[in-house]
Amino acid sequence: MSVSAFLEKHFRHFNARETLAAAQAYKQHTAGGGKMLLAMAGAMSTAELGISLAEMIRAGQVHAISCTAANLEEDIFNLVAHDEYRIVSDYRDLSPAGEVALRDAGFNRVTDTCIPETAMRHIERYLVEYWIEAGEKGHSGNANEYFFRLFDEKKLEPYYQIPPQESWVLAAHEMQIPVFSPGFEDSTLGNIFAARVIDGTVKSHSVIKTGTAQMETLVQWYLSTSATAPIGFFQIGGGIAGDFAICAVPLIIQDLRQDVPLWSYFAQISDSTTSYGSYSGAVPNEKITWCKLDEAGPKFMINSDAAIVAPLIFAYVLGQ
Repeated sequence: MSVSAFLEKHFRHFNARETLAAAQAYKQHTAGGGKMLLAMAGAMSTAELGISLAEMIRAGQVHAISCTAANLEEDIFNLVAHDEYRIVSDYRDLSPAGEVALRDAGFNRVTDTCIPETAMRHIERYLVEYWIEAGEKGHSGNANEYFFRLFDEKKLEPYYQIPPQESWVLAAHEMQIPVFSPGFEDSTLGNIFAARVIDGTVKSHSVIKTGTAQMETLVQWYLSTSATAPIGFFQIGGGIAGDFAICAVPLIIQDLRQDVPLWSYFAQISDSTTSYGSYSGAVPNEKITWCKLDEAGPKFMINSDAAIVAPLIFAYVLGQ
């Protein structure tokens, strides 16, 4: 039985039904010529979502990405250091002493997965060179631009430890889709970048585009793309990756005072509850008041683990 047939047979109620409905509407949206922006928070790259997301990108089912900088870098860490990661299946039972042992062994833990410090330093040495050069030239670029240069110059190919088709950042580079990473400072390499500016190695913070500069690029992308196709919004998690990107539409309408179509599809996979005023747990209808979504557009909220749900939705969209 195919994944699609399995979902259609068994996913009939509750979050399972919502998952199938979101997948069916996603497939209908892109089959009709619509475009899709994917927003990604959480530790999805460390969860190896790239296995399915990269396939979606290469199949033309994802047309732009807004992600935390941690997701951007951790896809690359996984690409070049996967075999050196350590899986801790009993992570819920770790004592403080166990955490110290991992730290002293050079690991940084994300739930059950421990990322080796060596992976971060490996990528750092290339990026610092790029940042120094950009600073001397007065150049400013999105964070992903410097990651893409690693692929252009084939710096990492000798070190691949997973099949390259499982890297979503490499897939985004190959398909040349825009990637936005607001809040770059909230990442390991963002911390390293700040340190290199502070100690004078890199000339200026402007080497990495600010969030508002990235928003300008996103607005330009939305205006040009929505002129010929409806644009949907598929969100994994909450936080800045989602709210940054979805705000492009109210910015255009309310602040630039230009007419533009609202997001024409919305789905979110979240583990947050609808309470406490959090953006992550806000139901889709709340976005109507913010000029993000309209009354009639398809809207889905799936309360579940994105590491389980997203690959199933992607498989359905891909017809698997």
